[in-house]
Amino acid sequence: MTALDLSSPVAVVGTGTMGQGIAQVALVAGHPVRLYDALPGRAREAADAIGARLDRLVEKDRLTGAARDAARARLLPAETLSELADCALVVEAVLERLDVKQELFRALEGVVDDDCLLATNTSSLSVTAIGGALRVPGRFVGLHFFNPAPLLPLVEVVSGFATDVTYATRAYETARAWGKTPVACADTPGFIVNRIARPFYAEAFAVHEAQGADPATIDAVLRESGGFRMGAFELTDLIGQDVNESVTRSVWESFFQDVRFTPSLAQRRLVESGRLGRKTGQGWYDHRDDAERPEPDTAEQRQPPAYVVAEGDLGPAGDLLALVREAGIPVRDEDEDNGSRLVLPSGGQLVLADGQTSVEFRDVVYFDLALDYRKATRIALSASQDTSPQTLAEATGLFQALGKQVSVIGDVPGMIVARTVARIIDLAHDAVAKGVATEEDIDTAMRLGVNYPLGPFEWSRRLGRSWAYALLDDLHLRDPSGRYAPSLALYRHAHASDKREGNAS
Repeated sequence: MTALDLSSPVAVVGTGTMGQGIAQVALVAGHPVRLYDALPGRAREAADAIGARLDRLVEKDRLTGAARDAARARLLPAETLSELADCALVVEAVLERLDVKQELFRALEGVVDDDCLLATNTSSLSVTAIGGALRVPGRFVGLHFFNPAPLLPLVEVVSGFATDVTYATRAYETARAWGKTPVACADTPGFIVNRIARPFYAEAFAVHEAQGADPATIDAVLRESGGFRMGAFELTDLIGQDVNESVTRSVWESFFQDVRFTPSLAQRRLVESGRLGRKTGQGWYDHRDDAERPEPDTAEQRQPPAYVVAEGDLGPAGDLLALVREAGIPVRDEDEDNGSRLVLPSGGQLVLADGQTSVEFRDVVYFDLALDYRKATRIALSASQDTSPQTLAEATGLFQALGKQVSVIGDVPGMIVARTVARIIDLAHDAVAKGVATEEDIDTAMRLGVNYPLGPFEWSRRLGRSWAYALLDDLHLRDPSGRYAPSLALYRHAHASDKREGNAS
C-alpha cells in the first residue's frame, strides 16, 4: 500500500507544540489539513501560529510565497470532530493519558470511514492498549515524531499487536513522502529511541551517585571523548528533568521493573525539589542569568613518560600507539599473551576500561573509551587509592602529550563512555532478537533521534564482536544486581563465528 494521495485531507487532534509541528509537516507536504482541539478557540490560534511559522520560512527562503499562500488555504481549524469525517488520516497529539486517548479514538471511529488511518503520537504509552479500545484496531498505528517535528527527520512507525501490515505500510510510506525518515518498530516500551537511549542517562547518573565524578566532568567526557553532542546532565536539563524521569519510569514500569531500566534516585530528588532544568532556572546546573557554568575537573600538567612498553593488542585503542610515536615518545613493542596494556616507566600499567576496577590490581590506571582517539580532546583516567602517584602522573602526562585534557575520576568499573556504549549495544542486540526493529532501523533511529555519533551496531562492528559482552560480564561480576548482566542476544553475538555470520555485526 502506497502513501496517502496529496489530495487526501489529514487531521491533527491536539494543538500543542507537537500537534502544530505535525500539522505543519503534513501541510508543507501538500495535504489539506484540519486542526481540532477540545478547547474552544485553540484550533484557530494554532492555525495562526502555523501561518506565522510559514511566514518565517518564506523570510529564510525555505518556502516560496506562492507555496505559503497555497498552504494557508489548505489549513482549516475545525470546531467539531464531525468536520474530520472525510479525512484519510487522523494523528492524535493530546494529553499522555491512556483513558483520554482511548475516549478520543472511540469518538473518532464514530465519525471517520473504516478505512481512515488512525495514529497516535504517544511517546510512552502502549499503542496496543490505545488501539485496543477500537472497533477496527487494525487501522491503528503509532506515528512518533520528534520535537520539533518540522526539523527533526525521524518518525518511529509503531505497529501495535492488532495493527494490520497494510496500514503500517501506508503510515510508513506517508511519513517518507512527507520528507521524513521513517523506521518500523514493534510496540515495545520506549519503542526504539526511548528504550535504547536509557543507559546514556542512567550510567552518567550512576557514576555521579557513586561519587565517581561531578556532572560537568561526566558531561565533558561524554562530549569530548565519546563524541556525543551533549552530555547526559546538560541534555536532561534541556529536556526537563520531570519529562526525562517520567519516560524512564514509564519504560521501567512497562518492563515490570526490569533492573536494567531502574530510574535514578538522584534524578527523582531533583524532580521532587522542583529543579527541572532550564525551564525552572535550576537542574543539575544553575541556569540563572548570574550563574557561572562549572568547569570539568581537569588534571594539572604533568611530564610525559620517557617511553612506554606496548604489550599485546590494544584493540579499540590501537590508534594510541601511532599518536604516542607522533608525539615523540618511544614505544617498545613486546609480544605478551596475558593482556593488552601499556607499561609505564614506573612499572605501572595503563589499560583500556574493561569493567574491572583499579583496586583489584597492584598498580593499574584505566583510561576510557573514545570514539576517535585522534580527534578526542579529553580522556578520563581512573585509579584507586592504592595506585602509585608516579604511575598516575605518567599516565596523565602521556595523554597530555597527545594534546588531550585529562579528567581523573574515581575507581568506577567501566568508567563513563565505555560502560555507556556497552549497555547501548547490549540493549540494541536484545531489541533485534526480540523483533522490535532491524539493525539498520535501530542505527538510523539512534543517529537521527538522539544524534548519537554512531548507531549501536556501527559501534559494535568498530569495537569488535566480543568487546561489549566482555565489559558487561566483568561489570556484572562486580555488581550482580542484574543491571549489567549481558543479554542472551549479546552472548550469542559475542560467541558466534564470523564464518557462520559473515559480516554481521
